[in-house]
Amino acid sequence: MTRLLEEAFEKARKLPAEDQDVAAEILLSLISKRIDIDALDEETREAIREGLEQARRGEFVPDEDMRTFFKRHGV
Repeated sequence: MTRLLEEAFEKARKLPAEDQDVAAEILLSLISKRIDIDALDEETREAIREGLEQARRGEFVPDEDMRTFFKRHGV
């Protein structure tokens, strides 16, 4: 298990039970939908790594941009 995942579990243990269940549901959902990482090319893997690093730094798309995106795509 990676250090980051261990840290996430430590923080999750401190949450109320209801929030722990939500976190568990999210993680299980991600795992069940996991694509075969070996099938990804290096360019795609690098894009994923960069996106994760941006998220760790708190660099997110502004809410208004996301609202516009969702509206445009009917979500």
